[in-house]
This record gives sequence, C-alpha cells and structure tokens, in this order.
Amino acid sequence: MYTQNVMRLFAGIVLLLAACWVMPAQSSSSRRASGKKLVPIAEPKPDPPPDPLPVKTPSERLTYDIEWRLIHAGSAVIDAQKSHAQLTLESAGMVSTLFKVHDVYSVNYEDPFCATSSMMDSFEGKRHHETKITYDRASNRASYLERDVIKDIVLHSDEVTVPNCVHEVIGAILKLRGMALEPGQSTQVPMSDGRRSAGVKIEAQEREEVKTPAGAFKTIRYEAGMLNGVVYTRKGHAQLWLTDDSRHLPVQIRLRMQFPIGTVTLQLEKEEHP
Repeated sequence: MYTQNVMRLFAGIVLLLAACWVMPAQSSSSRRASGKKLVPIAEPKPDPPPDPLPVKTPSERLTYDIEWRLIHAGSAVIDAQKSHAQLTLESAGMVSTLFKVHDVYSVNYEDPFCATSSMMDSFEGKRHHETKITYDRASNRASYLERDVIKDIVLHSDEVTVPNCVHEVIGAILKLRGMALEPGQSTQVPMSDGRRSAGVKIEAQEREEVKTPAGAFKTIRYEAGMLNGVVYTRKGHAQLWLTDDSRHLPVQIRLRMQFPIGTVTLQLEKEEHP
C-alpha cells in the first residue's frame, strides 16, 4: 500500500530533524565566505563549543506537522539532550485511518557525535518491529538487527565496516549544524545505517524565506545526498531548511520521491524548552 510506504519513510525523514537542534551553531560572524568549496570535517577541540546548551535546561522539544499531498498526515515530536535524542512519530487523519503508525526512535552518541547505539520501536498497522543498531568503535563495525516482536523472530541482521567515528543521521546533521556552511559550500560526512556505510555529501544551496505554523524564517536550504543507494536505497532528494542565524533551527524538511510517493514535507509547529 502506498500509504504504508509513505509513513515508513517519515521515520527516516524525522531523524534529520532530530539531529539539527542539539549542536550549538557557530555565530554568523564566524562563517567563511561563500564559494564552491568542500569543507573538511575537523575533530572538535577540547574546549567546549561556542554557545553551549544552558546547564539548567539541557533539553529541547520540537514539534513538526507532516504533510503529504496537501493533507495533514501526522506529527513528529523530538526530545533531545547532549548525548541522547528521541523522536516520536504519529500518523493522523485519513492516513492514520488507513494505516496507523506509532514509531519511537532513540539514539546515543559520544563526542564528537560518534554513534554508539540506536533503537527504532515501530508500531505500523498490525506490525510491531524492533530495530537495534550497535556501533562498535573498538572493532570499526556496525551491527544491524531487526525483530518481529509479535512473532519473536529475527527478520534481518547485517554487519558493515565503518570508520572509528561514524554518524547515523542525527550525528551527521549535528556536524552540519556546527559547520555553518554558506551557500555554494559543501562537506562530506561518514554515515551508516547499520547495513551500509558511505561518505555523504551535504551541500548548502540557497537562502530562502520559509513560512511555517511557527512563523516566517530566513533560512539556508541544504541537500543531503544520502538517498539513491548511497546509504538508503530509495531514490529521491532530501532537503533541509535551517534558520540563517546562530541557532540554525530546523524549520522545514522535505523529501521529494518518485511517483507514487511524491513529496513529504515537515514544518515546525512548536519549539519548547522543558
């Protein structure tokens, strides 16, 4: 069913959103001049990064509306801290009537945002699947295990060689947010989903004004080349809009897929600091 495929895609899209807020962005005064340039990823210095998260409020909650084919299809809520993030994905409206989805994704990482483990607990229709990924930095291996919880059977298992410090989607975007690329600049980030591993190009494209339920924002649009068989097999384009300021708040994300999926858009609804 097309609706099932769309809702399963939402989980991957939302991972990008979860990534963006955690890493304090560089101030605009520290940005480099624009130009076609590949910016290397340097390991962070021992000193704390600029604009650190407040000690008393080390968490933030972002709520997004999910739109598919001009209808409200669901919501995504991201709760994150310095070394852990969790997102909850819920279908809604007509989509939920056809195929109800409740997914919870959590990830743990170490400085400098090196993945150590992740878990996806998925309730989709009548299915209940659990996917665990372990990133073993000592052996440079990532292990993938997906189980059918109801039937208590292993559906898929895999293993792949990865760099000592590799990023899943959250860690990759944390890196991006800290770099504050100007339009025309790009970088490459080592990424893995537990089954594949590759260097993913992330490009800053254009400055745009974006209107969302949370307001209008001046942003920079980025494109992450993780689809089309690089890390994920599906064909399409993944784009992300970050505010053009020191926060680099992720206010919109869009996945443009081939027919029959089409375009899925997530827009910021609410920003909270619990």
